[in-house]
Amino acid sequence: QVQLVESGGGLVQSGGTLRLSCAASGRTFSSYAMGWFRQAPGKEREFVAAISWSGALTDYADFVKGRFTISRDNPKNTVYLQMNSLKPEDTAVYSCAAGRVPARGANNYNYWGQGTQVTVSS
Repeated sequence: QVQLVESGGGLVQSGGTLRLSCAASGRTFSSYAMGWFRQAPGKEREFVAAISWSGALTDYADFVKGRFTISRDNPKNTVYLQMNSLKPEDTAVYSCAAGRVPARGANNYNYWGQGTQVTVSS
């Protein structure tokens, strides 16, 4: 069992930065791949980024490549999403998830956090 709690969301101007954190409980965190997803009002949830258990493999949605960076600190049971050059269209609830592989499909993840709101003003 893994419990996930996101933090770091907020209101930021276009072009600004935020760093999201996802703190995990449980001693098996380092065995899980982690993903970030987002959901904007009226839209379906979409993949943002994923990272393998070791951090050696990462994957990004095309719309965040070059702007967002996913990383993890296994001793701290935490995964991060550094978001730079934010755009109004990045406004959404961002959620982290834990699964066996760093996949893009949400159904590959077994555990989910509650999410944190990111709002980017123009």
